[in-house]
Amino acid sequence: MVSPRNTDNKGGKNKKALLLGIGFDNKDGHSRMTKGENFYLAGGSEETHERMVETAIKVNEKLKAKGKSLEEVSKNEFIDIISEAGSEK
Repeated sequence: MVSPRNTDNKGGKNKKALLLGIGFDNKDGHSRMTKGENFYLAGGSEETHERMVETAIKVNEKLKAKGKSLEEVSKNEFIDIISEAGSEK
């Protein structure tokens, strides 16, 4: 049996959330891509890409501390988490 929290309304398929980051400020010609457990990051300058990686890692740390997965957080909770993670240095 699949928990309602992990299903959509189309045949009970499991939901999977993915954090996608795209950087558009690349001027050095390098292709940067980083893939993690629940994130995929592409593009950006070296500085932008590094910031996206750090933010994605911090989001995962905050989710782990809450005992939740990306699929389990509400929209508002996600906004709070991403705001906190993006503002930390």
